[in-house]
Parts: sequence; C-alpha cells; structure tokens
Amino acid sequence: MTENHSPGVRLRAAAAAERPLQVAGVINAYAALLAKRAGFRALYLSGAGVANASFGLPDLGLTTLTQVAEEVRRIVAVTDLPLLVDGDTGWGDGLMVAHTVETLSRAGAAGLHLEDQEQGKRCGHRPGKTLVSTGEMMARIAAAVRGRVDDQFVIMARTDAYAVEGLEAAMARARCYVEAGADMIFAESLGSLEEYRCFAQAVQAPVLANMTEFGQTPLLTVQELGEAGVRLVLYPLSAFRAMSAAALQVYETLRREGTQQRLIEGMQTREELYEILGYHEYERQRDGASAKGE
Repeated sequence: MTENHSPGVRLRAAAAAERPLQVAGVINAYAALLAKRAGFRALYLSGAGVANASFGLPDLGLTTLTQVAEEVRRIVAVTDLPLLVDGDTGWGDGLMVAHTVETLSRAGAAGLHLEDQEQGKRCGHRPGKTLVSTGEMMARIAAAVRGRVDDQFVIMARTDAYAVEGLEAAMARARCYVEAGADMIFAESLGSLEEYRCFAQAVQAPVLANMTEFGQTPLLTVQELGEAGVRLVLYPLSAFRAMSAAALQVYETLRREGTQQRLIEGMQTREELYEILGYHEYERQRDGASAKGE
C-alpha cells in the first residue's frame, strides 16, 4: 500500500528537495515542535535518546520495540514532519525485523535504520563493536523490506564496519546492502571528509553522515558534506546534550543559591511556551465548548 502523502513519501521528498537534508534529532514530542519551529524538514528518533531521556539507561539495546513505537506515536501526533527512527538491530530474527518495520510504520514513522552489529549492540562511537556477516545483514534488510505496509517506507542500512573492518570493507558491505533492498545507507563513524566522499561515490544510494558530538567523526559542515556527495546529515542528540547541560546548571544553581533569579534571562518564557504549544487556541476551544454547554 502506498499513500500519496505517506510519511515515507514525505521523507523521500524532503531528501530530494534539500541537499543535503538536515535531520534533527528529537527526544520527545515537544522537541519535535521546537525543531519544526527552527525550520527542519525531517526529524530523527535516536535509540540512545529513548534509552537516555525516557528511561535513564545507556544505549546498549535495553529498550524495547514497544517503548520506541510509543515515542514515535507521540512525536507524529504533533507534527507532520517525516520521522526517521533508530531500529537498532531490529530486536530479533528475520520475523521480528519484519514485525519491527510493520509496527513502526503503523505508528507513523517514515523509515528506520537497521545496523549490522550483533544483537548485543553498542553505541556506534564506542570500542568493542562486533558485526554480523554481510549475508546475515542482507537477510535482515530483506526481512525489513518484506515487513513494509507502505512501499515508500524508507529502509536505511547502517554499517558500523568502518571501525571494525576499514573503509573498503564498509563500502563493500554497503553495496551489498543496497542490493538486498536498502533505500539509503548510514555510514557510521567515518574519520574524514575524504572518506565520506569515497563512500558517496562507491554506493548507488543516498548516504547519511552522522554528525554526533564527542565521537569518532569530525564535525563537518553541511556545505562540506554536500560537496562530498552526502545526501543526509544527522544531528541525533545535539539538542538533548544542550538541554541536559542547561538543566544540570539550573538544578545546581537552585541548590547553591536558593533562587533561580540569575537564570531567568536564559529561560524560555511562559508565553513562548504557550505560542509553540498553541495553548491559547486550545483554551478558546474549551471556553467555546463550555459556553455551548458541551
């Protein structure tokens, strides 16, 4: 089934219209509203974001498909921006991978990425990663394709092979993943702009660059990556890191000084919050209903 305005269609259209497409990581529905306000055309839900922000857990595959799908539903309920979702390793065997795709698609996601790590996965910028064989990952991708209820739902294959096997092996894997049905490729942890250039030239599919902070990849600009042939640029947890640092500063200042007075200028105002939420329109609707005796 393909709907003219399905989330997958919108993600593909955004990637065609903006080159490279900047994809904003959001940890919840309110962050999605902020990213839309800033002008982003596509959003991303990180597995680490769900684990860290919603459950206080590390990014070690400890959250479930059900938990991630619930976050997807909350985000897509407040914005029509297409949402790419971190599907980790798919939460199981081929049957489960297909179920994962169907579940996230029905929840409103525009696409997901699956990685070629073993089930006991690690953060892509940590040492000690272990990979499944190329054949097993191709089977994982084929299962994902079978699970689509919308044939425009984006299947993105993430390869962590660069850190384990080197650039040539990572590119070879990516080519196989495209052959197996992947629509796009997530090249994780590359070490330079030139390596992104090589990757984009080697793979006949749009390539995503992960501009996560404090990792193995240098923070390259959109212009640099675009000129290298990269089609999507991801900022998975940038806002979350800044929000967390600001929140810790607030808590520490409150404990130390006994007042938030010194912090007020850096806070979002109540009226700014109301504007983003459309608070006054909700209030008018409630007042109108009350006046009618509903």
